[in-house]
Amino acid sequence: MFLHNFKYTFKTLFRNRGLIFWTVAFPVIMATFFHMAFADIIESDKLKVIDMAIVSNEEFENNILYKKTFTSLSDEKNKDRLFNITYTSKDKAKKLLEDDKIEGYLELKNNKPYLTFQANGINQTIIKYVVDEVHDTEKIFLMNADLDNSLGTISADIENYLNNNKVELKNIANSNLNYMMIEYYTLIAMTCLYAGCLGMVAIDNSLPYLKGNGKRITVSPTKKISIILSSLLAGYIVQLISLGLLFFYTICILNVDYGNHIGHIILLSLVGSIAGISLGVLVGAYIKASDNVKSGILIAITMAGCFLAGIMGVGMKYVIDKNLPLLNKINPANMITDGFYSLYYYTDFHRYWIDIISLLIFTLITIILSCNKIGRAKYDSI
Repeated sequence: MFLHNFKYTFKTLFRNRGLIFWTVAFPVIMATFFHMAFADIIESDKLKVIDMAIVSNEEFENNILYKKTFTSLSDEKNKDRLFNITYTSKDKAKKLLEDDKIEGYLELKNNKPYLTFQANGINQTIIKYVVDEVHDTEKIFLMNADLDNSLGTISADIENYLNNNKVELKNIANSNLNYMMIEYYTLIAMTCLYAGCLGMVAIDNSLPYLKGNGKRITVSPTKKISIILSSLLAGYIVQLISLGLLFFYTICILNVDYGNHIGHIILLSLVGSIAGISLGVLVGAYIKASDNVKSGILIAITMAGCFLAGIMGVGMKYVIDKNLPLLNKINPANMITDGFYSLYYYTDFHRYWIDIISLLIFTLITIILSCNKIGRAKYDSI
């Protein structure tokens, strides 16, 4: 009976065009709109290579640390290079700056760096930061060097250190660290919660006061737990198809970069979908009403949970976490979004696993309550 009900429910769900649209097609359509709206914004926010000049005087040519550092940061073979450097005279550097062809130029005089800018901005700040870091590093070398050493010996020590110790800027941030990714996380979370519609419709087919097939199931000797689990599994398989299509479309077609934790994102989506389906089963089991009324109630519960979890605005999540923390701890929408945010903001997985466990506990409780309600239901006449 388990397999029979599973196949029947699976076919019924796929024949429901409205349900398939909202759970399968709608997330793909929303992803397309997100891509159209955010593509230009993301591109404009990327850090571009900074044009600058360096006065190529004798002092710069003899300074190993400055020369090697800026050569490395402007290497065209490095796709993440920071600078596009023009080595020239001071007069030509001034001319380039006046013509707005560079952001600024560097000149070494008496072992001190001097920067010249024509305006203030993020590019000028980056140049100054890099120069300050190199200057501080040079001072450390000089302080630790033997005072009796000649400048040539110190330069040789610096060169030897650079040759034997690869010093580079290490990026420890997520590869997808841009705020637009939160919108895609939000879309995945809503897709997981929309799975509740699948769970509700699947369980409605087993209820005697809504469907003729439900009457036959009710009077049969089949255990109610078998009916619930087979219906839930059928809805979950349909949801997996929806998630698979969404991930394939966003990754392969829209080229969305989910970062370093794609496996964790998929796992959270799978667990979140189970929680969403179980919520739909709970609503279907406890509320005696027509399909339209149940759908309205489920959508209202889902959207309320999304609102409190900050899906419509992250600020609301902060307000609820601060003033009513218990409310978000039992809110499945918050568990899903919080898990995504933890992958985005934190380097460890402690909070992520707490959200996974919370979703599994929520799923277990809702399934137990649903089984208890359906199993104990009695009817005067069927």
